[in-house]
Amino acid sequence: MSAFRESPPRILKFTSAIATLGVLSLAGCTAGPDFMKPESGLRVVELAPRPEHANVAPMSDAAVPSQWWLLFNDTLLAQLQSRAQAGNLDLQIAGERIEQSRAQLGIASSRLLPSVDANASYARERLSEHGKFAALGAPVGPGNFWQLGFDASWEIDLWGRAQRGREGAAATLQATIHDREAARVALSAEVARTYLQLRGTQAQLDIAQQNLTIAERTLGLAESRERNGVATRFETSSARAQLATIKATVPELTQQRNAQMNALALLLGEQPRALDVQLRQAMPLPSLPTHVPVGVSSELAHRRPDIQRAEAQLHAATAAIGVAKADFYPRIGLKGRIGVEAFESGDLSSWDSRVFSIGPTVYLPIFQGGRLTQRLALNESRQRTAAITYRHTVLRAWHEVDNALDAWAAQQRQHEDLLVSYEQNRQALRAAERGYEQGAADYLSVLTAQLNLLASQTRLNASATDATLTVVNLYKSLGGGWEAARLQSTPQASIDESPASSSDDPLVRVSPRSARSRAAP
Repeated sequence: MSAFRESPPRILKFTSAIATLGVLSLAGCTAGPDFMKPESGLRVVELAPRPEHANVAPMSDAAVPSQWWLLFNDTLLAQLQSRAQAGNLDLQIAGERIEQSRAQLGIASSRLLPSVDANASYARERLSEHGKFAALGAPVGPGNFWQLGFDASWEIDLWGRAQRGREGAAATLQATIHDREAARVALSAEVARTYLQLRGTQAQLDIAQQNLTIAERTLGLAESRERNGVATRFETSSARAQLATIKATVPELTQQRNAQMNALALLLGEQPRALDVQLRQAMPLPSLPTHVPVGVSSELAHRRPDIQRAEAQLHAATAAIGVAKADFYPRIGLKGRIGVEAFESGDLSSWDSRVFSIGPTVYLPIFQGGRLTQRLALNESRQRTAAITYRHTVLRAWHEVDNALDAWAAQQRQHEDLLVSYEQNRQALRAAERGYEQGAADYLSVLTAQLNLLASQTRLNASATDATLTVVNLYKSLGGGWEAARLQSTPQASIDESPASSSDDPLVRVSPRSARSRAAP
């Protein structure tokens, strides 16, 4: 690159041209559609209580608490939730994905700015005596050649190609942030679910121990009656078989308990058996909340992070269309170089050693074999897919809420009936045992009463566990378990260049329809 002198008027004209191009880049049109806040496609519908749940007391309309598990008033559960938020490996992976997306946003944003590079070179050169330069009279002896300088380039974003790329990267960052919060919601629900199932299993083990005591007492009574000649071997054999049957349930329940403790340890990022000492001691199921706040249902789309993630992914897909459309237009840029070069290092400081060049560059796609057209069609299809995914996410959310509310209401009615069944079966066993002891009833009535009591206890315990699990599922469906304020402290990129519609989605209004139930004793 050769040096040349430029007169001040010409330099002023070129500077004016650069300023004009800069103004054009700022005022240039942005290719592709602007992102508009999507509509869910659902009409406003009142989900009134179903006829079979009409007598169930409604829930509280208070706001959904972010730490909803505190409603169970269980200190150990609260401690496990805190440890899971800090140690869960899936949550840490989601956090690293945010850092990756933030770095991608930085890369995309850098395309809006000029790039400047420094360079330096030294070469020992000799021209061929038979070359064209020697024929023109250039010296052919060996010599040094020194170069120092700066190179700068800037693509003027006339059509918003870089701007749309930055917009899409910012939306992708938002999607990864909400993806982490969706993982946080799932984690809090899974920790609570596993903990409650563990307590249910321990309660079932306690039921088995109680029935073992009853079976052993009945066996002793049968053996005593056989020795006295008032009972047959059938009764003692049946009593031993019943005792063995109940004993056989203990190893399975023990293995189930151990697996649940390990599952909790995995959720907390701990090694197997790390929680055995803390959790092995049996504790009753946490009491159900006296009230279950579900908040304003119209806020569901703003509360569930998976819906916000789907919206951000739609935003990114919309921005990708703008990038694809901008590829059809010319790319105009500026390139410049300034530096010094000389054959002697001592001459580099001389004013006469300076070199510079500056000028525009133009790239115009003429024939790409249909690549640009197909890329645009691909991005448009991806945008339509993202829009359908958003509507599907919203629809699935409302189904999950409705199903969770139904399950909660159904558990209240079922638990009440199972509690009556348990009380009646317990009284029936006492009556059968008294009759058998007095010789007024045969052993078959005792055995039947034992089986009925064991079955009713098992169903009642399962119902009590399921009742607590329906609370977990309800708050998971409502998007509980994370705080929007946490995102406000996270560096986020706002896209000022792309206007978004302020219209709200037509969300479904849900009427809460159930009240708390009593846990099994």
